[in-house]
Amino acid sequence: MKASKLAYKPVGLALGAVSGMLAGALFKQSWKVLGHDEDAPDATDEERTWREVLLAAVLQGAIFAGVKAAVDRGGATATRRLTGAWPG
Repeated sequence: MKASKLAYKPVGLALGAVSGMLAGALFKQSWKVLGHDEDAPDATDEERTWREVLLAAVLQGAIFAGVKAAVDRGGATATRRLTGAWPG
């Protein structure tokens, strides 16, 4: 394994934690803006419709994937600027 890849591991883990928190907050705000309840439904919530459960799951997945990609790409770009090597 390359030294730059090994050195990036702790940075990647920290960025992953940050992106998870950021994505969670963004999803929660998005769910409120859509006019739904405070909390998104669970798949086994009997009182919620299929439509609402699937909409929440798709929205949450899209937000998490987008935020993770943006944070990972930003971290890799910053690492390249600092070290001159791409971490991947």
